[in-house]
Amino acid sequence: MPVRGRFITLEGGEGAGKSTQIRLLAEALRERGIEVLTTREPGGSPGAEAIRDLLVNGEPGRWQPLTEAMLVNAARHEHLTRTVLPSLSAGTWVVCDRFADSTLAYQGYGLGVHRDALVALHRLAVAETMPDLTLILDIDPEAGIARTASRRGGEDRYERMGTEFHRRLRQGFLDIAAGEPDRCAVIDAAQPVETVQAAILAEVGRRLGGVP
Repeated sequence: MPVRGRFITLEGGEGAGKSTQIRLLAEALRERGIEVLTTREPGGSPGAEAIRDLLVNGEPGRWQPLTEAMLVNAARHEHLTRTVLPSLSAGTWVVCDRFADSTLAYQGYGLGVHRDALVALHRLAVAETMPDLTLILDIDPEAGIARTASRRGGEDRYERMGTEFHRRLRQGFLDIAAGEPDRCAVIDAAQPVETVQAAILAEVGRRLGGVP
């Protein structure tokens, strides 16, 4: 039987640079002979991608917060069972753009869904599955939104939710990291791309042994 792969998630607010760092991390792991799957939430499987369209497009107030939390967890269950768990079982490392921490930050801290409701939904969606390592890319919300301003069209529903929302979001991620230091590492995402990459590789190497 293959050795179980490692599950790494990258979290953070809008404009933190997760997509770039996921690509660079996957390249670095592959250079060391590790099989890697990159994926994202919401999304990562056909059903979850269909739900993603409902979540990331449209007006900011399109959904009631609890409805939104249920949709996110429905997408997560599809993604986990159809993509993440089979890959891990095959020995592949999975590097994912967002996971359960984003739900607590976005729908909990950001939109005010009660934590007990989010915990109940989380248990239904993922049971005991959690990442081996979560890298939280931290950036000032205004700086992050400024980065996203150069994008042309596309998905921007969360980007338009206002500065106070994004400040609550950032605090949520920092609180999560403080509460689970064995799983989470906070990376200063305001630094140059190469500096952020080096910090990520150092954390992966120190905690998981995948990068010397």
